[in-house]
Order: sequence, then C-alpha cells, then structure tokens
Amino acid sequence: MIDGIKRIFSVPELRTKIVFTLFMLIACRIGAYIPVPGINGDAAVELFRNATGGGQNLFQLMDVFSGGAFAQMTVIALGVMPYISASIIMQLLMALVPSLQREIRENPDVGRRKMSKWIRMLTVVLAIFQSGLYAKYAVQLNAGSPGVIVNEILDVQAFGAPWLFYLIVMTTMTAGTILLMWIGEQISERGIGNGISLIITIGILSSLPTTIGSVLRQLNLDSQEPGQLTFSSLVVLSGVFVLIIVGTILIIQGQRKIPLQYARRVLGRQEVQGGSAYIPLKINYAGVIPVIFATSLLMFPATIGQFVGRGSWVGQFANMISPGTWVYMLFYVLLIVFFTYFWTATQFHPEQIASDMKKNGAFIPGIRQGRPTQDYLESTMSRITFAGAGFLALIAILPTIVGKVLSVDSSITYFFGGTSLLILVGVVLDTSKQIESHLLMKRYDGFMKKGRLRGR
Repeated sequence: MIDGIKRIFSVPELRTKIVFTLFMLIACRIGAYIPVPGINGDAAVELFRNATGGGQNLFQLMDVFSGGAFAQMTVIALGVMPYISASIIMQLLMALVPSLQREIRENPDVGRRKMSKWIRMLTVVLAIFQSGLYAKYAVQLNAGSPGVIVNEILDVQAFGAPWLFYLIVMTTMTAGTILLMWIGEQISERGIGNGISLIITIGILSSLPTTIGSVLRQLNLDSQEPGQLTFSSLVVLSGVFVLIIVGTILIIQGQRKIPLQYARRVLGRQEVQGGSAYIPLKINYAGVIPVIFATSLLMFPATIGQFVGRGSWVGQFANMISPGTWVYMLFYVLLIVFFTYFWTATQFHPEQIASDMKKNGAFIPGIRQGRPTQDYLESTMSRITFAGAGFLALIAILPTIVGKVLSVDSSITYFFGGTSLLILVGVVLDTSKQIESHLLMKRYDGFMKKGRLRGR
C-alpha cells in the first residue's frame, strides 16, 4: 500500500490533481463550521437533537449527507442537494423533450454547456426556495425555545415577519450551495474524481467519529448493566457492513461479456486476419447515481412537508415517507429501479455500438449485423439492468430492515446503512479507477519513450 501511494505521488500531474482535490474538500469542511450570521450554533444543535427524538428522521439523514452542517445551521446546511435535484429535473426534461436530445446529439459541446447553464440557474432557484423554508423552520424553533436566533435580527420586521433574518438566511445558504457547486465542478475539471460525489462522501465520512462514539456509548462498557446495543447486534451490523461493501464492489465491477468476432479486413495493402474480442456490459451501468438521485428526490418533498408543519396534508405526507417507514422504503426501492433504468437508457446507446461494429467488420456470433445486433444488445442490457437494480435496492434497504428488527439507534444505522455506504464505496471505486487510469497512461508514455519509436 505504501509503494502504491509513493507511485501515485511520483507522477507530477496526478500529484497536483490529488492535492488540489484535497484542498477543495478541506474548504468544504471549513464551511460546515461557519454558522449563518445571527444563529447560535450550539443551541441549534441541542434543539436539533431534541427534535429528532432518537428515531429515524429525515433531518438526521440530511445532517449525515451535509456532514453535520444541517444541524448547526451553517452556510452550507443545504449541501449539494439543490444541485442534484436540478440535475434530476434537467435529465428528465432532456428525456421528455426531443429537441433537447437532438441539440445535444448534433452539437455535444454546445449542448452540454447549455445544459450546465440551466442546471446552475435551477440550482439557485431551488436553493432560494429551500433556504426560505429553512428560515421559517428556524423561526419556529426559536419561538418554542428562544436563544437560537439573535433577538436584534428578529426585531427588524415588516408585515409581521422578520424580513432581515429571512434575507440573511436565504442569501448565505444560497451562496453556500453555489460555492459547493463551483467547488464540485472545479474538482471534476481540475482534480480527480467526481466533485459532487466527493463532497457528499466527505460529509458522510465526517460522521464516522460520532457514529463510533454512539456505538461505544450504547454498548455501556463502563457499567455491568446491559446497554441499548448488545454485542450480538453489533456483530450482525458488522456483518451487514461487510456484506454491503462486498456486494457494492461486485455489483459495480460485475460485467456480462458479449463475444465478438471480426471478419477478414484489408488495411492498406495488408489483409488482416479476423480475431475475437468481447463487449463488457456492466451489470449496474449507472453505479451509485440511482441511490443519490432517489435519496435527493425523496428528501425534497419531505423537507417541504416537515418545514411547513405536520398539521397540513403536506406534513402528513412527509411523515408517511420519512426514513424508516415502509412507505419510504417502497418508494426508495421503486425510485432506485427507475433511475437505474433511466440512467442506463440515457447513457447506453446500442444503436451507436451496432453501427460501429458494422463499420469495423465485427459481429456477435449467431446475430446478424445492424438492427438485430441493436435489439440483442438492448434486450441483454435490459435483463442485466433488472438484476443490477434489484441487488442495488436490496443492499440499500437491508441495514434499515436489520436496524428495525434489532431496535438499533438510527444514528448508527444511517452510517452503516445502505445509502451512505453505497455512495461511499461507489465513489471510492470510481476515484480509484481514475487514479489507476492516470498511472497506466504514464506507464505507456514511459514505455514509448524508451522504445524504438524514440530513435526514429
């Protein structure tokens, strides 16, 4: 492992990318400790703990994804969830509007720039909306337990509402979300890995010390009295933890190899003999993106419902789809399956593969070139995607079921849970692949410089 780290940092370009990524992630964590002006962070955390009540709650899940910023009411309390929600909306619009698909297909660079512009604008709108709801929620908390908000800010009112406080919260939290979005794009462009996924991952990892403290506290090792968490429950949770890691690796890296045959071809003045190869079709083509999308989509309406209040029909609906309920798990599974198929349909293009195979004289044994090859690839990808989506959904909800059966505290199941762990393992695998590709590229460059091509 030490040799591998030395080899990574021996490549100047790769070392620069990794250092840049680390500095950007450190900047994200600094923002998690800067409270919104006029907010007492310590009082907000205490009220947050009392509000969650130790049960499975949407706010706890949002706090895990934001790395504790949500409970402390900091400038990045919203995290990157508005950006992800905006990305989902634009992906759906692109699939439903043929003109957008045609524009991106005909001019990919211009289409991607326009898509990015629309996603940024929609992110700002969603961040303003969610931060306004957050400010209302903070005012409600302060009304029940004064001390969360500075009284001088609340005293500035118009039409019976503290407009100055609303303005401060909406401005700072929206700016925090925009900053995270910019950092994520900079990491993806100049660093290593997917920036938005890494920001979510670093937020999940920041809850590790708190989770370990909760485990030790609930084991009650200082007393002879049995704790809330027993050793048998801890063993079962550890087994589920290992099972999720292994299952995630197998699902993300699993492939279905479609055999290929090449006919004899004439290249220049030489006749090249036919050969064999294969097309690697991933079992889970979308990776952990369906889990992130499903979680973000469920968070959005539930957040609105819990901020508005439980008395309204929106609040009642939010209680129905709160994490830990069977309705939540049902919607969660359905959304994971839907987004797995949706992402695969938008990214996997069998017609392009079939066309390239025909141009290069390649064919699948027993399948004619052209349309039959395209249909075969579509049907094969549909079957293996169903298996991948099913396994992904099972891994995502397994810890929640185990936690309900063993009556384990939600603060522990959220970290050992499928959502957090799936994202964590998937992002680590994706980043490792990018690092490995940089290393392989440098090895090939070194081989060519020392070979015969250098003397020509």
